[in-house]
Amino acid sequence: MKITKKTFGITATGQKVYLYTLKAGDLCLSLSSFGATWTSLFVPSRSGAKDDILLGYLSLDQYLNNKPFIGATPGRFGNRIGNAQFSLNGKTYTLYKNDGGHSLHGGRRGFDKYNWKTEAYEDRDGIFVRFRLESPDGDEGYPGTLKAEVCYGLTKSNELVAIYEAKLDAPSPVNLTNHSYFNLAGEGKGDILSHELKIYASSIVEADDDLIPTGKLVPVAGGPFDFSKPKPLSRDLAAAGKISKGAAGGYDHCFVVDGEPGKMRPCVEVYDPSSGRSMKISTTQPGVQLYTGNQLTGVPGKAGSVYGKHAGLCLETQHLPDSPNHADFPSCIYGPGKDYSEKSIFAFSW
Repeated sequence: MKITKKTFGITATGQKVYLYTLKAGDLCLSLSSFGATWTSLFVPSRSGAKDDILLGYLSLDQYLNNKPFIGATPGRFGNRIGNAQFSLNGKTYTLYKNDGGHSLHGGRRGFDKYNWKTEAYEDRDGIFVRFRLESPDGDEGYPGTLKAEVCYGLTKSNELVAIYEAKLDAPSPVNLTNHSYFNLAGEGKGDILSHELKIYASSIVEADDDLIPTGKLVPVAGGPFDFSKPKPLSRDLAAAGKISKGAAGGYDHCFVVDGEPGKMRPCVEVYDPSSGRSMKISTTQPGVQLYTGNQLTGVPGKAGSVYGKHAGLCLETQHLPDSPNHADFPSCIYGPGKDYSEKSIFAFSW
């Protein structure tokens, strides 16, 4: 196992941004302190060739203007909050509207737009980078001071581990995740429509044309969201894309992971026939957002790559979108005496 650290660049305010590279087992992961971002992940293929399976950029400047949130850690609340407001303990809180009339991934300046404090560490099973960020009371309209600690790392058994923790001094919504775009064939090597998915979810969160939850959980059985058996993304992509206009012709929906939230359980399995690579995700989170890169249009990526529609897919383990406004959803409210703690594991084979 090996960790290296170098300067990735300097922000406009003079902050040094660091890039960590972790090697464990057969995997190699790079992480940036800006946005607590996954910048690359090299994984062997069936033939033995190692490819970078994450969409990303070559320079810090591109990450500073990362509109598709490629690889970043959004917060305080990943995904959408309807009408950019919520009520808590009799008070209404108003957030910044950065997605039409709604709030997305934390608002005007979410956690993806900060340079996190970092430190590398090693334990018995793997190597990690710990990212720390403090969000003051009133930041982006949210109550209470929040201290976030996110750890990303690799184990000797070819797993990428993501640990999300936060402490608050007042009740507030929290929803942390990672917004990496995967292409198991290798970034820049075509689209992900031939990827085969199995999702351990019996229902999805019904959403309107703005992708804001209606409050209903809809069974997936027999429809375009039924991934109970592995199937290629292309099979029902068009049908799924017609359900909500905001999905822009593909999947951009939250699946409710079967089993008990808070306990580690299977979430998603992905297989790419061309490379033989497989990724199995398990999580403690209540849901997983499947997004098939529907709005990627000519994004300049690594080594001359240009990312178009469906160049990558996101599998964002998270609390259900708009949870603060739906009492029937698993609670995303944390505070004194109730710390936020979630974990996801991405296991690779080939």
